[in-house]
Amino acid sequence: MAELTIDSLSKAYGPVQALRDMSFSVRAGEIFGFVGSNGAGKSTAMRIILGVLAADSGEVRWDGRPLDLTVRRRIGYMPEERGLYPKMRVGEHLVYLARLHGMSKSDAVSAMEHWTHVLGIDSRRGDEVLKLSLGNQQRVQLAAALVHGPDILVLDEPFSGLDPVAVDVMSQVLHDQAAAGVPVMFSSHQLELVERLCDRVGIVRSGSMVAVGGIDELRSTPERRWLVDGPAPRLWLAQVPAARLVSTQETDLAPGAGSPTSPVAGQDATAGTRSVGAAGTRSVVEVADPQLQDVDQQLLAAALGVGPVREFARVRPSLVELYRHVVTSDDPPGPDGSTPTVLPTGSTTDSAGSTSTEVTA
Repeated sequence: MAELTIDSLSKAYGPVQALRDMSFSVRAGEIFGFVGSNGAGKSTAMRIILGVLAADSGEVRWDGRPLDLTVRRRIGYMPEERGLYPKMRVGEHLVYLARLHGMSKSDAVSAMEHWTHVLGIDSRRGDEVLKLSLGNQQRVQLAAALVHGPDILVLDEPFSGLDPVAVDVMSQVLHDQAAAGVPVMFSSHQLELVERLCDRVGIVRSGSMVAVGGIDELRSTPERRWLVDGPAPRLWLAQVPAARLVSTQETDLAPGAGSPTSPVAGQDATAGTRSVGAAGTRSVVEVADPQLQDVDQQLLAAALGVGPVREFARVRPSLVELYRHVVTSDDPPGPDGSTPTVLPTGSTTDSAGSTSTEVTA
């Protein structure tokens, strides 16, 4: 199926480099989250996709071919600066936009009626846009992006200013469009929403794509972490090769599971893992060496050998934590600020199988 490809886009405004050799793709039938701080280059990239701006270098392709005017007419675009005529009535506005895309009047009216109903604004068809709440104006703007049955959706901050019910409605629309094979790309600062909705995410910093991949891929790190809630770690952690305990505080467990302890420092069986947090019996152990095998099983077996384990789980950073790390990193995005870090494709699994469940740090 067709794919939207952004290949090595660069754009400068005088001395300001807005985009630096940016590359990524949006696949047919997927929802792609485009995130980054204000001024990172997201809107500039979207405007180049639409043809509103010209890139200094690079290319945008659809199905392997450079985008031309015919293809761009098949894009549904929702700009960050809402582009509605304030004194036009909602229904006639949407019909007008559909007609601009070449639809017959009857088809345009049918499409308008469909999308205003789906988005819950059918009772406002006769109202002027300026008389609507900001949330309802947002719904009209999305209807304007959808009314001509686009092959591609490019939405700049579509969830801005929406109440939870409107967010649910818009989320369902995006899912339905992706299920129909439409590549959906949207920008947002609501990272929890991005994490929930998107198949893949691209993180932009200073005009460069610094991380791109599936949600699970982005949240996977070379360091492996596990949460163990069980016996006092001082009784079992030293049995695990490459494990070190920083501190612990025992809480009630089973009889004989251990006695109260004070923080322990410097207890190191082998270099390679480090405890990044311990509170009560809930210890988070990080394995720094990705080559070590079955460490999760060793941790669980050691703890179970001493007493019951109430929880054993793989710990991964949330998208919010990953985003903060990426956009605040002192490391440059790449050579000359232009080379992205593209995470490997494919899904990740826990070697512990069904024994552990994932916990978001």
